[in-house]
Order: sequence, then structure tokens, then C-alpha cells
Amino acid sequence: MSFEAAVHAQAIDLCKMSLEMTAASGSGHPTTAMSLSHITTVLLFHTMRWSPEYPDYPTSDRLVLSAGHAVPVVYAAACKLGVMVGRDPENRRPLTLDDAMTLRDQDSELDGHPNPMEGFPFFDAATGSLGQGLSVACGLAEADALDGRDRMIYCIIGDGESREGQVAEALDYMVERRLTSVLPIFNCNGYGQAGRVSDQQSPERLEAKLRVFWLEGMVIDGHDPSAIQAAFEKSREVAGSQGAAPMAIIAKTVKGWGAPSMQGNGWHGKPASNQALERAKAELDERRGELTSALSSADSFAIQPPPEPQPLPAGQGEVPSMDQAMKQLDMDSLRQTASLATRKAYGLALRAMGAPMPEVVVLDADVSNSTFAETFAKDPNFASRFFECKIAEQHMLSMAVGLSAAGKIPFSSSFAKFLTRAYDQIEMAINSGANLKIVGSHSGVTLAADGPSQMGLPDVSWFRSFTTMKDHRGNPGCYVLQPSDAYSAYALTQVMAEYEGCCYMRTQRPDVEFLYSSDDVFNLGGFEVLNEGRDIVICASGYMVHEANKAVELLDKAAIQATLVDMYSLPFDTDKLLDLISANGGFVISLEDNYGGALGSAIAEAIADSGDGFTLKQMHVRHIPSSARTAEELIVQCGLTAEDLVNSVKEVLQVV
Repeated sequence: MSFEAAVHAQAIDLCKMSLEMTAASGSGHPTTAMSLSHITTVLLFHTMRWSPEYPDYPTSDRLVLSAGHAVPVVYAAACKLGVMVGRDPENRRPLTLDDAMTLRDQDSELDGHPNPMEGFPFFDAATGSLGQGLSVACGLAEADALDGRDRMIYCIIGDGESREGQVAEALDYMVERRLTSVLPIFNCNGYGQAGRVSDQQSPERLEAKLRVFWLEGMVIDGHDPSAIQAAFEKSREVAGSQGAAPMAIIAKTVKGWGAPSMQGNGWHGKPASNQALERAKAELDERRGELTSALSSADSFAIQPPPEPQPLPAGQGEVPSMDQAMKQLDMDSLRQTASLATRKAYGLALRAMGAPMPEVVVLDADVSNSTFAETFAKDPNFASRFFECKIAEQHMLSMAVGLSAAGKIPFSSSFAKFLTRAYDQIEMAINSGANLKIVGSHSGVTLAADGPSQMGLPDVSWFRSFTTMKDHRGNPGCYVLQPSDAYSAYALTQVMAEYEGCCYMRTQRPDVEFLYSSDDVFNLGGFEVLNEGRDIVICASGYMVHEANKAVELLDKAAIQATLVDMYSLPFDTDKLLDLISANGGFVISLEDNYGGALGSAIAEAIADSGDGFTLKQMHVRHIPSSARTAEELIVQCGLTAEDLVNSVKEVLQVV
């Protein structure tokens, strides 16, 4: 009985702290936090193998709080345990009980929703946009399997949240991969924000759904310490059993547990204050008297320490040049054709990095034979580092966050168009400081025959928005890369791997001629001048560099000397580009095979910020394209041919 009494006592303390923290901040979700008070107590004070002194220790059991709004209860426990916090890993300090009252303050490590980059390294990923946590947990577990780590990954999911489709994607993946070290914990407190959750998210229905997924759903009283402890012990047994199916816990809880005045509808995201706060605390004290009479002064919790980490495999050799890589794979005859699609060069680069960079892992969403990520997977030495996520792009991107948190360098690829459904997940990854490398294949209108449902067209504009801000490391939130040929795609894939932070690279379907060689160097934020002129600057990206190259020849015959710039990176060296434009009479044209708000807009903003009186004309896709048989037909349809560019140049220069 003493264990139960000790858990109740600790849970009540966490409830009171959650109430006081949210009252001090004037916002937050105390009632959801209170529904998790017992589960949090058993996890953090008893079951998890971890160290408050080293909350991000590589072999520690992990907790992913997918229901991020419940975080005050975890913060409360962390303050009681003195968990080390701080944005600088070399200068961390233990949390104090006084720190609890800084919840949501501008300079506090206790952010409104979990975020390790704000100085709370106990968590691996930013959460709060619901439905993503279980995928993160899967990524952590996959990294553990690669590295031989024996740890549990606990993931708390709200009952209303469980309706998110990504949760189903993650459950499906868990069972397929038999990730028994991942334990989903469904917090069934019966209420969402606007009212009661649907009957479809009731404990009974959730248990039935889990059976359909081939998971064992264990229904427990989420406020019964012995039941919680037994469920956690069983989950660890399952994780250690060969061939076992994953399990999940369905915890029946009470939103606002211990304080009847705060239960029921109307308290979601609403802190108590004044008389309501005092009443709720008094109710909790009354519950303490009822539940902790058997508590002994000798009762205590003992956190189990994590095991020592095992050494990870070291890299072998150096990444070969593209020429060397093609020779190694008997592709020399193909190299002699001087033409290769950028998507194929991406796959080639992944395989070339496999041995020298063992931390590189690759994820794809059922299109690896089109993105050419399969080139990596086909090498038996790297097959275990390839994760086929099937048609589940949201799960794939969040899983990559978990892999990144475990020290991997995840490359995630799909069609650029299909990545749009994971934009929320990508933004949360950037918030998390995840080291994501995202590749959108079949981008732009050159996809041709498959039509606009398969074309990535607004992608540059969306990703470019992150180039205009800084991440927690002070770098651009994301680099957007658009290689124009195979050599640049190969080189930029390696550059992405060596950079810590988020990158998005567009690749195309058609084969294109070589513009560069293995001797050329590409850098984030750079661009390449392919032709020097004096009359006008043409800034092109990706496939359109080739069309611009044709236009330069046509312009030369018309006695117009154009400077051609391959704008393979956003952001770019603004001062250097402005100097080029100035040296070309202040005239510039941008050419891109996507919707606006992208490269041309970036140049326009640079010009506006400089105050220079330059003239810019933007050429991009201005209508929803239809399908066509060839890339050339689509370029004509969208008014982006070399001839169209020549006419635009003459218009800007007012040349008849």
C-alpha cells in the first residue's frame, strides 16, 4: 500500500504545482496536466531509466509528449527532481521549485509547449501540433535498433488527438516493423477543447481499433498506481520478447483529477485563479488525506540509471567524387553520355556517403524507384539504414525528427508535391532543431505527362519563407537548394549531410546535360556565374538554367551580352548578386519553373532592401498547368522557353 500512497502524494503535488504554474503564467492547460499526474509520477520517479543530471543521455529511456499541452505536469516533476536545463549544453543548471513559476516567461526554459531548443533537453522534439509524437517515437526506436540500444520510448497521446490520421500511420508502421520498445499511452480523459471527445475515441473503441492494428491494447485506470506500474512492467517484458507484437496502454483518466470543481467541460486551456485556484488546491489536499494515510516517511522512489553507451561504428574512407562513384557502379558508359537527371545523382550520392558517413539514414514514401533513394537501399551494407514509410509522408517526416534526435542524419524523399501534406511536420522539425534533409523529386512543370497533381509548384515559396528567418543556432531556418545538373546535385547532397540544420533540395525527372564537373565546389548560400555579360543578369534555378543557357546564345546573336547566374541556393550572397546586377546596368530577370513568391521574390526583396533603382522582371509559372507529353511542351505552355526569355530581355532593355 505504501507504493500507492507515495505515488498519490507525488501526483497531488504535481497537480498543485500545475495549477500554480499556469495561474502564474496566466495561460496553460492545468486540467490535462492533472489527468496525467499519476502516469507522470510512475514514469519519471520510478519506471524510466534516466538521469535528471543528464536528461539527454544517449541510453536513457525517452518520453515523447505528443499531447504537448499537458507539459506543465512534466515541468513540475522536473523542478522537483532538479533536472538539468539550459540552451548551452556546457552551461546547464538544475531546475528549482521557483523555476516552476516562470512557465511561459520569455526567458524561461519552460516553454508553453515542449521544445528542447528552448533549453529543456529532456524532450527530443517540439510538440504541440497534435498527432506527431508517435512518429517521432518510431524514429527514436529505429535509431536504437541500428545502434544496439536497449531503451524504452514512451509516448503520451491524447484521446481526441488519436483521431489525427498520422497516429494511424505511426501505429501501422509500429506493427509492420515490430517496434516493441515504443509504448503508446493513450490518455483517455474524455474531453477535448470544445467538449467531449467522440465516442470513436472512447477507451472501448480505441482498444478495438488497436486490435485491428494487431496491437495489444491494455486498458487501465490511469490514476491507479499499481495498475500503471504493472502495465509498464509488462511493456518492458514485451519489448524484450522475440517476435512479440507491440502493445499500447489505454489509460482512463479524469481531466482535472483531484479537483471536482475543475472537472467537466469548459476548463480546457483555462488556468484557475483567485478563489477557483484556492478551492482546487483545497480539494487536492482533501484527496491527499483520503489517499495517503498509509504513507510512511521511509517511502521513496528510486530512478533507475541508464546503461553505459556502446561505441558506434566509425566511417570508412572518404566520399568519392561523382566520377569515381559512377565507375564503382559500372556507370562509366552512362557518364560518357554527359547527361543525367538530378534525382539519379541524388541516389548516387546517398550510396557514395553510405560507408564514410554511417550516421546517414534514408527514408522514402513508396516512390524510392522514382526519387532514386533505392540506390542506397539496394546496397546490402546499407539496407538496414533505409526506412520504407510507404504512403505516409507526415509520419515519414516526424519519424526523421526522432532519428535526428538519436544522432542520425536523415534524408527523407518523396515527390515535391506530396511533401506539401507534411508542411506542418516540417515546421515542427525546424522548431525542434532537427537535422533534417528533405528532397522533393519530380518538382516543377517538367514532370509533364503526369500533370499538376504530381508537380511540386508552390514548394519553393513555402520553404523559402524559412530562409528569411533564423533558427535556434542563428542560421537560416532552412536552405533551399535547386541543382541544375547531376554534378551539382551530387555535390549538394554531400553538403547537406555535412551541415547541421534543415535543408530542402529539389530534383527533377528529366535527364539534363552536364554543366559542371567533379572539380566544381558548391556551398550553402552560394551561386555560380555561368556566363559573364554586361547588359543584363539572368538568374535561373534548376532545370531552367538549361533554358536560360539557350537564351544566352540567342541573345549573343542579337548583340546582347547577358550574365547567366545559376541560383542554386536560397538564401544567397545578396551583396555579391547586387554587385553583379549593378555591373549589368541594373537589369535582372529571374526564371523558375514553379509558382511565384520564390526566387524572383527573394531577388526583389534584396533589391528593395538595398534601395538600388534596379529593374527586375520575374518569369515563373502563372497558371495551373495541364499535362503534356514532354517537358518541352510544358515549358512552352507556361511561357518559359528560351525564346520567351529573349523577348523578356528585349522588353526590359527596350530593344526592338
